[in-house]
Amino acid sequence: MDKALADLIKISNATGKDPALTQGSSGNTSVKTDDGEFMYIKAGGTTLKDMSVKRGWRRLRLDAVLAVIKDEKLAKLPAGVREREVINRLLAACDDNVTSSARPSVEAHLHALLDKCVIHLHPVVIGAYVNAKKGRRAIEKLFKNEKYPPLWIPYAPPGFMLAKKAARLVAGYRRRYGGKPAIMLLAKHGLFVIAKMPAGALRLVRKVINRCRKNLPKPKPLRPPCPERPVVSMVEPSRRACHYKQQIRTAKLAIRKALFTVTGCSLPVSHYFSKDITDFISRPDAAKLLAKGALGPAELVYNGVPVWVEKPSAGKITAILKKLVNKGQKPPSAFVVKGLGLFVAADKKTTPTIAEVAAGSLMVRRWASHLGGVLTLTPAEQNLIAGQVFV
Repeated sequence: MDKALADLIKISNATGKDPALTQGSSGNTSVKTDDGEFMYIKAGGTTLKDMSVKRGWRRLRLDAVLAVIKDEKLAKLPAGVREREVINRLLAACDDNVTSSARPSVEAHLHALLDKCVIHLHPVVIGAYVNAKKGRRAIEKLFKNEKYPPLWIPYAPPGFMLAKKAARLVAGYRRRYGGKPAIMLLAKHGLFVIAKMPAGALRLVRKVINRCRKNLPKPKPLRPPCPERPVVSMVEPSRRACHYKQQIRTAKLAIRKALFTVTGCSLPVSHYFSKDITDFISRPDAAKLLAKGALGPAELVYNGVPVWVEKPSAGKITAILKKLVNKGQKPPSAFVVKGLGLFVAADKKTTPTIAEVAAGSLMVRRWASHLGGVLTLTPAEQNLIAGQVFV
């Protein structure tokens, strides 16, 4: 096995197994060969934790990938046409024995600009900063003593336009500091960590996460509703456990009925709670925080913004769903019910991922509210991403 491929599998598996770093199949990784001729990169739609010698990657010719960024004609094309052309060119740049239809990550050209080992993730902790109005200021303060401080990339749609913007900013960074950045934070998106060796890249990921986490408030302790059920949700202590269980069943049935009424699909509904979830639903501004739109591309790709439900009645939830569908949005999979927790309506295979992403969204919104307020995708930005998969 090529050493670069072995290194790619190593960093991918190490980061992909940690839900604090990435959810679902989001995030991507790359490692360049020592001769600078090729780049191994995660394939789109692959989970980092499942990457192996046999699947989950592509090898590209670096010169062909960099040529995509330099093509000024691409920027003048309509977004949909441009991104399809970029994907085709990236596929044409592949030079390997892979026989599947796996395509290289749509961010391959951005990886090509950077140093040897690149790890791109969407950690919940980082989301608190890249989705906060004062997030950039907070990051600059946290890393003010670094010789090579993080490079902040203002929002750009994933794909070609993001790579073009990053190329300009990386060039400016090199002129100012004499080297390429080791840490990049992308507004409304995530984290890039870059190093010459895989072990260094993994250490740097942990360093960034730990430093950023220490600056964020911790969730409040759970208050048990009764002695029989010590850890459930933020309901009044005087209520009995059996009443709480009945509330959960009622909410599940209401969500299931409403979805069937609107979509004609009957899906199982699962209930989740944790310190972070119950801390969020106890906030007086919980509904307001969820009404602000999608945090970034990943949230749109997986399940959309969790829907706030003040009272779990089938009629009220049906009205909410119809309103969203009439706006052209897909029916949501995640519901946050006041006083009860997080509910996910989906098949068994996708439910865990949706729950993971939705719970992360609640944490990001809560944390971002302490950093000047939540910064989400604008309607125009959401429309540009809708229907396209960027992971």
